[in-house]
Amino acid sequence: MAVTEILRREPHVIASGVALLADSAARQGARVTRVSWAPPMAGTDADLDVVLADRRRQPANQDAVARMLGVRAMLVDVVQAGPALGLAPGEFLHAGPPIDWDRASGPLRGALAGAAVFEGLADDPGQASSTAALGITSLDSCHHRGAVGPMAGVISPSMWLFVLEDPADGRRAFCSLNEGLGKVLRYGAYSAEVVERLRWMSAVLGPLLRAAVRRRGPVDVTAILAQMVQMGDEAHNRNRAGTLMLLRDLLAPMAESGFAASDVADAARFIGGNDHFFLNLAMPACKLALDAARGVPGSTMVVAMARNGTDFGIQIAGTGDQWFTAPALVPEGLFLPGYGPGDANPDIGDSAITETAGLGGFAMAAAPAIVKLVGGTVASALASTERMYEITLAEHPAFAIPALGFRGTPTGIDVTLVVRTGILPQINTGMAGKVAGTGQVGAGLVTPPPQVFPAALAALAKLAAAVT
Repeated sequence: MAVTEILRREPHVIASGVALLADSAARQGARVTRVSWAPPMAGTDADLDVVLADRRRQPANQDAVARMLGVRAMLVDVVQAGPALGLAPGEFLHAGPPIDWDRASGPLRGALAGAAVFEGLADDPGQASSTAALGITSLDSCHHRGAVGPMAGVISPSMWLFVLEDPADGRRAFCSLNEGLGKVLRYGAYSAEVVERLRWMSAVLGPLLRAAVRRRGPVDVTAILAQMVQMGDEAHNRNRAGTLMLLRDLLAPMAESGFAASDVADAARFIGGNDHFFLNLAMPACKLALDAARGVPGSTMVVAMARNGTDFGIQIAGTGDQWFTAPALVPEGLFLPGYGPGDANPDIGDSAITETAGLGGFAMAAAPAIVKLVGGTVASALASTERMYEITLAEHPAFAIPALGFRGTPTGIDVTLVVRTGILPQINTGMAGKVAGTGQVGAGLVTPPPQVFPAALAALAKLAAAVT
């Protein structure tokens, strides 16, 4: 094309970096496209070269995405944790990567103490000084037993679990029942009312839900997730529609279960009054989908993001069960009356599995009302989702966002895209008080510590180099 032809066309300026030139061009009437660009994360160039040159990467990522999207999560049972997960008395699980008592945060210690009282292993949770003092003989990550737990995520043998199954291959994932908000075990509270609620859930709610699910038959959790995204839920901190759809499916079989009418009424009132109840089904549904993508050599897709209140950890499809960890960050957001930033513990919980699968912070454009809970604006909720498309491998065909023309949510976080763009996954989350026994202090937004992605990339580069 001749230079004179270019000069006759309307100028179109594509600007990156400093806004001065773009602003000047715009003032002169030019069409301007602003591109957000940053160099790759520091020190990652060599590892990026190796991983991006790995011929396995693209087909491996296509395989990992296909496996994840092919999962159908069905609620098939409600059972006690001991027999289901092989937990003997004194064996407890927690959210996030593995950690011991000495490094455990306040809310995790509080939840362990409360669970020990619930199990009859301890009498005074406020005096807990070690796992041994609480009668806890073993402590491990929920993820290592095919389970997930919100916030502190403590699972003890007598607790009841949702059981989700993929009918295509029979794989299962598990999660505890949701207690509600405020002063609850998962936020590190352990008062008498917390323990009493757990005992009611163990004696009444769990057995009643088991009877209802077995009477009704499998509940399609994936289908509910797809519907709730179109009804204003993002399945992490907003689960109102999902909870009510679950209650719709289970209320009749609960009434027909043979349980006392008062027990059915109490259970229906508890579920209907707890907008977060469905979160504990969304989480194992996401884990079930992401676990299908584990163990794909060469894949750079993230299959877990999890936090224990001290460390933030990720796992990658192509690196097996290895954890890549760094200190968890403190969320920024809105606080309950009487609390402020100084009261908040660093990020905690397995619930970031929802973001890993394309929900939660990745689906905020579908749930603009979430900003009333976590802060920000409707525009920022839309922008958050749009930004996540830049670090993901696919769009989820089942999770369609009306505000974006029914575009699927961004899903399949790619380590190489995170490192190349510097864009970190957006997570919306509750905040636990950093002092054991406090409970919830607020809700907000947070990202993973950036260090975990270069660490994962280095491991992928080492594996790629070994096969070339």
